[in-house]
Amino acid sequence: MALADETRREMVRQLANGSLPVKELSNPNNISKSAVTKHLKILERAGLLTRQVVGREHICSLNPDPLVEVNEWLAFYQTFWEDKFDALEFYLDKQLTESE
Repeated sequence: MALADETRREMVRQLANGSLPVKELSNPNNISKSAVTKHLKILERAGLLTRQVVGREHICSLNPDPLVEVNEWLAFYQTFWEDKFDALEFYLDKQLTESE
């Protein structure tokens, strides 16, 4: 449920444009550093984020691999449901034509 929270989704959107220091992730979201840390840990556990320490700065990067996997899973179900709805539309059109 890493992406269930709007703040974490916004962080992922920000990181999609490139790596960022933690402090830059907290500024646009107007949340405390401890809240940012909590959200980052959730994203890290989900495998969506990697963190590198450079001096005193923590640089966060997006790992898109889990998102690609989810997208592939969703694509299967999208095709499945599109096929079902197409069949339903065909059936309803046929019923309408026969009743006229």
